[in-house]
Amino acid sequence: MDAIGFGALNLDKIIYVDKIPKPDEECGIKSIQTFPGGSAANTVAGLAKLGLKTGYIGKVGSDAEGTSLIESMIYHGVDIKNIKVCEGKSGVCIALVDENGNRALLVDPGVNDSISMDDINIDHVAKAKFLHLTSFICKESRRSFETQKRLAKKLAGMGVKITFDPGQLYAEKGIDELREIIENSYAILPSENEIKLITGLDYRQGAELLLSEGAKVVAVKRGRKGCFVSDGKNEFDIPAYKTDVADTTGAGDAFDAGFLYGLINNKNLKDCGRLGNKVASFCIRKSGARPGLPNLEELKRAIL
Repeated sequence: MDAIGFGALNLDKIIYVDKIPKPDEECGIKSIQTFPGGSAANTVAGLAKLGLKTGYIGKVGSDAEGTSLIESMIYHGVDIKNIKVCEGKSGVCIALVDENGNRALLVDPGVNDSISMDDINIDHVAKAKFLHLTSFICKESRRSFETQKRLAKKLAGMGVKITFDPGQLYAEKGIDELREIIENSYAILPSENEIKLITGLDYRQGAELLLSEGAKVVAVKRGRKGCFVSDGKNEFDIPAYKTDVADTTGAGDAFDAGFLYGLINNKNLKDCGRLGNKVASFCIRKSGARPGLPNLEELKRAIL
C-alpha cells in the first residue's frame, strides 16, 4: 500500500448560489449537486487515479449516504478494509459556492467522530508507506481525534511516514493540542491561514516552528499565490498554474494528492510543490472535489 487516508467521510452537497450570504441576508440557489467527499478521502482517491495503491480508515452509517460513500471509494480503486459500517447517520457536508468559486462549509459529522483503535486493523495499516491524516469535526466526541494521535505515534515508530493536513477545524485547536501529531509527522500541509492559526506566525516563520517541532517537510497552500515548501535547508515559493475556476471545493485535498505523489515517488521538494499545484489546478476546473482530478497520463502531459 502506498498511502492510507484517515479522516472524515462525508457526502458533499454543493449548493451553487448567487452569493454567499452574510447574517440576515438572502441569496438565490442556482443548482444543487451531490458528490462523495471528505478531505483525506479526496486525497487518496486522487492518488489512486494517479496509479498508486491506496486505502482508507473511516466510518459510515448504515444509510444510503454510507452506501454511496463506500461505492465511490471502490470505484476509485481505494481499499475499504478499514472502513466500518455502523448504526447511525453518515457524515454530510453542505457547501455554498458562489459564481467566483468561493465557498462556505456546513458539516454534520454523523458517525465520523466515533473511531477507536479497536476499529483499525493495525497490521494492515502498518504495511503502508504513508498515512495521511485530516480533520474530524469532534462535535459529539474527541474519540477519532485521540485515535489519530495514538495511531500517528504508533505507526511513525514502525517506519510509516505520517502526513498531516490540519484543515481549519484542527488549526483552531492550536499547536499545543496538535503537538502529538505534529511531532510524529513527516510532512505537514496547512493553508496559509491554518499555519497562522496553529503557530500565531506568518507562513515562513510558522513553517520554521513546525520543522523545529519535528516535521521534516512543510508545504503551505497559498491559493492563487501557489505554495511555499520547506525542509529546513531548502525552501521555495512556487507559483500557481493559471486555469479557469469552476469550484474550489477539494483544491487543498488535490494539492495534497499531487504533493504526496511526489513524495512517494522520491521527487525533490520543488517538484513535489509543482505537482501539488498542478493537480489542484485540474481539480478546480470542474465542480466537486473529485471529477476534475487527473489520471497519470493527463498529469504527465500537463507537466511536460
